[in-house]
This record gives sequence, C-alpha cells and structure tokens, in this order.
Amino acid sequence: MFLPANFADLTAPTIIVFICLGTLSVMTVTVVIYKILQFRRMGLGRHRLADDILDDWLNGRPNEAVRKAGTSDSVLARVLNAVMSGLRARPGDSGYGEELGRQTALFELTAMGTRMRMLEAVVQGAPMLGLLGTVIGMIDAFGNLAASQQMADPRLLANGIWTALTTTALGLAIALVAYFFANWLEGRIEDERLTIEMVISAAIHGRVGAAQAR
Repeated sequence: MFLPANFADLTAPTIIVFICLGTLSVMTVTVVIYKILQFRRMGLGRHRLADDILDDWLNGRPNEAVRKAGTSDSVLARVLNAVMSGLRARPGDSGYGEELGRQTALFELTAMGTRMRMLEAVVQGAPMLGLLGTVIGMIDAFGNLAASQQMADPRLLANGIWTALTTTALGLAIALVAYFFANWLEGRIEDERLTIEMVISAAIHGRVGAAQAR
C-alpha cells in the first residue's frame, strides 16, 4: 500500500530512506517480541505466588515463605526474598530488610527498562526520517521537471510527489505502532513497580486488609 510500484524510478537517497524505515520497523517488532518474552520470564502481572509468600510470612510460617521465594524466578518473589532475608538477619532493624528489598527492586526495574529507549528512538526518529525522504523526493521531482525540455507532464509530477509523500506516511505509521507498544510496555513496568512497593511494605508492616479485619 505504502510502497511505490516501480523501485527502478527511485533515486539512491530515497531508496536509502526506505531501507532505513524498513530497518526501524524490524527493530520495533524485534524489541516488542523481546520485551514480551522478557516480561513473561520475569513473571510480570502474576501475583498469586507473591500473595502466598506473604500469607506464609505474615502468618508465622517464615521458613515456608523463604522456601517459596527462593524457588521462583519472578520479580516479586526475588524482592520478597531479599526483604525476608534482611528481616531474618537483623530482626530488630526493619530498615535493613526494606533497603535490601529496594536494592533488589531497583535492579529488577532496571532490567525491565532495557531496550525501551530503542522504541522511544523509533517514535522520534521514524517521522523525521520519513519527512527527510519526502523532502528528497520533492527536490528530485521538481528538479526533473525543471530539467525537462518538454512540456511538463502533470501525471509524472504527481507520481513523483506521491512517491515522496509515501516516506512520510510510512514513517508516521511506524512511529504510531512503536508509540502504542512503548506506552503499553511502560504501563506494565509502572504497574509492577507499584506492586513491588506494596509487597515490600506488606512484608515489613503487614497488609492493610489484615489490619482492618482485626
């Protein structure tokens, strides 16, 4: 739909722009697939095990809680394991356990944010690259028109302009896809960050629901 029918009529700079836009689209798809698989491996959005660990920890079964946390690869389990290890190492110093939990959380959040800047770069760069292709195409179209010794053919000029505008449309389409996926991924990271804050607080101070029930 977006691509011109005859690539032989394209100039070298325009072809380079199309290749760059194609590279950005492939990079977007690759990063999105990588992040989805990474989030799945890290257990984002799956909180049942963390709830079970907290139940054991808050109901006097610390050994079982530590065992469950140590056998899971999820982010929340690793954070809880760090908090509980700190609280068991220094029972009278809750700040130590909280600090260990926050350090672990910072490490996990940093891992979640990897490759996200690549999507941001696509969002910002694809429209600019598309606009560059349009400018180059317009220069070529009007340059050919000025160099022609014959009467200008409106259809030939329209075809050149259409080809030039195609790069802008393609760049905007790629940027929009990258923008929506970047927002979705960042939303999942933010949700996990808030959940981490809650489980750290719950492991140290108890759950709000449990306190209200009493």
